[in-house]
Amino acid sequence: MSHEPGAANVIHFDPAPENPCFGCGGGNVHGMRLAFEGGPASGRVTGRFRLGSDYQGSDGVLHGGITALLLDEAIGKLSRFAEVRAVTAELNIEYLKPIHAEEEIFVEAFQAEHKGRQFYHQAEIRNAAGGRGRFVAIGPRQ
Repeated sequence: MSHEPGAANVIHFDPAPENPCFGCGGGNVHGMRLAFEGGPASGRVTGRFRLGSDYQGSDGVLHGGITALLLDEAIGKLSRFAEVRAVTAELNIEYLKPIHAEEEIFVEAFQAEHKGRQFYHQAEIRNAAGGRGRFVAIGPRQ
């Protein structure tokens, strides 16, 4: 995570070499190394990707599990704005139409509700596939 000089409240969530996460880490040789940006003022996290055929399910369509991963990663970054470490407790996704693996997609997550340890966030992929998730704080941010 880095702050861009001169950009008001923009935080870059770049793949850190010590992070072994398959989705957003830089320390996994098989990982996707997804990068996002956002800020607590906007309460949003965004990412722009063109994943390619390595992530297709069949017939050039992005695998549904990869779609879930993209939404989960974006939603997970939102918990950092609350300065807690949180994990996915529930992820509900409605697949509205196929995402072509070669097309550029825009992922956006935003804060919806917070009740105690429960963080309810929503996310969507701009081609109309959307999802929402609930994260549970498990301790202070490290």
